[in-house]
Amino acid sequence: MKLAWKKYNEEQMKTVMGFNKGYIDFLSQAKTERTFMKKAEALAKEAGYINIEEVIEKGMHLKAQDKVYMNQMNKSIALMHIGDLPLEKGMNIVGAHIDSPRLDLKQHPLYEEGQLAFFDTHYYGGVKKYQWVTVPLAIYGVVCLKDGTTIDIQIGDQPEDPVFVISDLLIHLSSDRMQKKAAEVIEGESLNVTIGSIPLEQEEKEAVKANILSILKKTYGFEEEDFISAELEVVPAGPARDCGLDRSLVLGYGQDDKVCAYTSLQAMLELDHVEKSAVCLLVDKEEVGSQGATGMQSRFFENFVAEVINAMGEYSELACKRSFLHSSMLSSDVCAAHDPNYADVSAPNNNMPRFGYGLAFNKYTGARGKSGCNDANAEYVARLRAVMDANDVIWQTGELGKVDAGGGGTIAYILANYGMNVIDCGVPLHNMHAPFELASKADVYEAYCGYKAFLKDMK
Repeated sequence: MKLAWKKYNEEQMKTVMGFNKGYIDFLSQAKTERTFMKKAEALAKEAGYINIEEVIEKGMHLKAQDKVYMNQMNKSIALMHIGDLPLEKGMNIVGAHIDSPRLDLKQHPLYEEGQLAFFDTHYYGGVKKYQWVTVPLAIYGVVCLKDGTTIDIQIGDQPEDPVFVISDLLIHLSSDRMQKKAAEVIEGESLNVTIGSIPLEQEEKEAVKANILSILKKTYGFEEEDFISAELEVVPAGPARDCGLDRSLVLGYGQDDKVCAYTSLQAMLELDHVEKSAVCLLVDKEEVGSQGATGMQSRFFENFVAEVINAMGEYSELACKRSFLHSSMLSSDVCAAHDPNYADVSAPNNNMPRFGYGLAFNKYTGARGKSGCNDANAEYVARLRAVMDANDVIWQTGELGKVDAGGGGTIAYILANYGMNVIDCGVPLHNMHAPFELASKADVYEAYCGYKAFLKDMK
């Protein structure tokens, strides 16, 4: 293992810090899968990528070095830079997810109680519920009206915006509550977001709720019934920030897994010429099992590849199957970094990723005897070692804590079902799934370098 900070000279240090400034700015503006997707699509178009829908509609012919992408319901995106080799020779794929743990408004969220107005929520993904109380919150999403209009909602991150909060019980009245288990201190049905307290004068019943509805109608143009066709997410308010006196760390919401998504996207967009087709997959729903039309278990990526092969005049079912079978993939997802404050759950003997030691490869994930894992072939790991070392990428290996201490999974096994080589790798984090997560700037930069080397040079 090599400490990345010792590798950098003065000029390289500026490059690392500059790259992370761009990452921090992006992370601050792309807190949800929809906002991330919107920015990713704009960057792809700037880099010369064409929407596959346009290719189909115009009957365009695709060829080597063309760039094409697919927008899946504004929540997932697949980008492909077509290589010189036939697609049936396979692809080099980096795949990350752009959804993060959060709170979602229910379809009937607005209610009044005790002369306060609240939004009722349902948490999304694995969270410690007690971490979400007393934190300034923002609301992002869309409200879709019956006439086809879509209203974008972003409240809480501009200086003039209000923020929201979930209240907690004061310590003076918490003696009984303090005896509960952490999982029970805050119940899921108690994650109610406070949104107002001023009553509408002419209303006698639920006057505070009536005032909130008046504000929503006047300011954003929708009514209570429109919540039924809305997707509104509650996330921590405020930007990502430098952390530490030496500014060596990034603190921000949603780094699982937007840190790997951002570095994968930047690596993809900067490719010049590729021999083997390169793909960047940024998908939704990983935090809840990857189901649904925008999750990795849907077949949108498979359909995208089929359309590309067809537009190249080479379509056959066998060609599509071969393109997947002969592919190599990095399942780009974060992992747990060793935290000296909680050393009792770290994997011993240099088997735990650490801050500053670069991109972390996890040969297997899973839990309870590797259950549910993708376990990468040794031959594939050897090839990856060669590519990383040839490109002077700082990297390390690791696993998710002590045996029997826990476990987790990614999208790796889903792509491995096609018979391709897949391994998990990503940026180590502290505070994973908390409202604010912590990453090393060195690891962020080395991840970008590693993904670019893989897309360019993996044979």
